[in-house]
Amino acid sequence: MELELRGITKRFPGVLANDDVNLKVGEGAIVARLGEKGAGKTTLMNILYGLYTPTSGEVLVDGEPLKMDSPGDAITAGIGMVHQHFMLVPVFSVAENVILGNEPTQRFGWLDKRKARKIVKEISGRYNLEVDPDAIIEDLPVGIQQRVEIIKVLEREARFVVFDEPTSVLTPAEVEGFVGIVNSLKAAGKGIIFISHKLGEALEIADRIVIMRRGKTVAEVMPSEVDEEKLAELMVGRPVDLVVHKKEADPQGVVLSVNDLVVLDDRYQRAVDGVSFEIRAGEIVGIAGVQGNGQTELVESLTGLRPSLGGIIQLSGEDITTKSPRVIHKRDVAHVPEDRQKSGLVLTFTVTENIVLNSYYEAPISRGIQMDWSEAAARADRLVEEYDVRTPSSEVLVSNLSGGNQQKVIVAREFDRQVALVIASQPTRGIDVGSIEYIHSRIVEEQIGRAHV
Repeated sequence: MELELRGITKRFPGVLANDDVNLKVGEGAIVARLGEKGAGKTTLMNILYGLYTPTSGEVLVDGEPLKMDSPGDAITAGIGMVHQHFMLVPVFSVAENVILGNEPTQRFGWLDKRKARKIVKEISGRYNLEVDPDAIIEDLPVGIQQRVEIIKVLEREARFVVFDEPTSVLTPAEVEGFVGIVNSLKAAGKGIIFISHKLGEALEIADRIVIMRRGKTVAEVMPSEVDEEKLAELMVGRPVDLVVHKKEADPQGVVLSVNDLVVLDDRYQRAVDGVSFEIRAGEIVGIAGVQGNGQTELVESLTGLRPSLGGIIQLSGEDITTKSPRVIHKRDVAHVPEDRQKSGLVLTFTVTENIVLNSYYEAPISRGIQMDWSEAAARADRLVEEYDVRTPSSEVLVSNLSGGNQQKVIVAREFDRQVALVIASQPTRGIDVGSIEYIHSRIVEEQIGRAHV
């Protein structure tokens, strides 16, 4: 059994996303698909899964062309996809999510919940996925939610499984577990397409690595033939420095002081419990920990998005503990949030509109009751060029940009002024090596006090 994409071309207005792309994967094989954000990887997989219709080209199984008008056609053909952003109903149980759209029924059309649980237990046992069928999705860590997505795919008897950025939100322990799951799927004869930016994982998991750049396939290599540096160069089209170079810090006065901070999470539990630290001008302070250990709540408290239960936050000696996000922003604090799409951007706005989100009410963008859109456009055009945001125009919807370019829009907006403190939460999550190199260099170049979470 073999899955093939042949001569796939996909055009959007002003963008050639895929340019005569070919790909083959057989049963019991793992093919890694690498490339920068915007290289066309996800577009190609959305075509494979029936979400997009190609401008030209075709999808074949065992040499027979498939009619791919919807994900239902892909599922019928034995193709499953585990998306980067999970497609689960948070308030449903694991079993309810797995059988959604393919519900087993009893007499009179009643849902057969016992059979649904049995399906989950049987699949999770066969592939060592270990998921409680009665658990509620919103109560599960992301690693377990991903397993539920995999069970959904397997329940529909997929012979080929596409993983789109599967480890971008996983902890190191969860990544190790994921690698084991992928290997078990391979051993069961599944053909796997693995899309990732993480070069080490591709070298570890894949039997074959295919690299895309600007919509085209530029190389196909075996893991034994390359290392991370060579893969990065093939992805970006130039040598990429995977090491962050910075001078030894020369700390100056205290910019941020946090004393005995207590912050509750959404369940009214103490996510931050008596935390104290200082950040001085001219240094980068890293805050590390497994996701879910209070980092999110800490950042939201520092930026005015979440009230604290106790403690004091001071910025350059001023108490900002109860200040609003706008007041804190106007005190020269920049914020790069951990979730760019939910907290950093308005996806239905253009690049220009997103660039001025934090300054639309100030001169020269604001002229009293009106905005100077020519000034806003000029600023956006300048920052698009300065920060190498790859977009046909600053008037394009930001939702049409790749994740790496969306992140560059946020960094450009936040850094385009004199700031005393940068709070950057997961600034390189889910982006390619070229964008990671660029964003790290911009953070280091700032030469100011900052918190880097």
